Amino acid sequence: MNSSSTHSLVSIEADAILFDNDGVLVDSHAEVTEAWTQMANEFDLDAEELLRTAVGVRAIDTLSRFLSGPQLSAAYDRLADLEITLAKRTSLLSEAEALLQDLPDSIWTVVTSAPRTLAVARWAGAGITVPNRTVTGDDVSRGKPDPDPYLLGAKLLGVDPERCVVFEDSPSGGDAARAAGATVVAVGNQEWSFEPAARVVDLRQVHCEASASSPVRLRIKKL
Repeated sequence: MNSSSTHSLVSIEADAILFDNDGVLVDSHAEVTEAWTQMANEFDLDAEELLRTAVGVRAIDTLSRFLSGPQLSAAYDRLADLEITLAKRTSLLSEAEALLQDLPDSIWTVVTSAPRTLAVARWAGAGITVPNRTVTGDDVSRGKPDPDPYLLGAKLLGVDPERCVVFEDSPSGGDAARAAGATVVAVGNQEWSFEPAARVVDLRQVHCEASASSPVRLRIKKL
């Protein structure tokens, strides 16, 4: 991985790009809030506390902090039903659409904490076509902030994790990417446990030169 910085511009060379989904490629914030709030009300849970701890991690990992046994299963199933129903309202972020158009399928993928049925529903709702090889919460035994999701993403693309750049909007996802050895670009302004290679408001600040046969060259305007 090669990177350099001159004032507000960061240049990164990599072999692959791994994107988090929600908040990076698609906007599902309103739908997530609605689904979690309704489920929390039905199971007498604190919706605000749940939403604070749910960002970037698998739903089952969040819910298991508050529930167990049959209640955990019931709450997880109810949340899944609500989120699938609302997924059709997911929208593709325009800045992501512009960037993805420049990327060959062989050099990028999505690494999301959502279960596959929900991820597929959100991609369909947003009208986004993703590579055949993607990583969802169902594909790993340990989700973010564990590095397994990003290690698997790099493996699917046949690339060393240290030659990957990751775009993440959540601290837990950033920790996962860092632990996997990837170069991390933070999307948004959340506080992280480390300083990423760059911070951007959204993907409009990212310019990419890419082909299937040569390294990806990214020029990123920092916050």
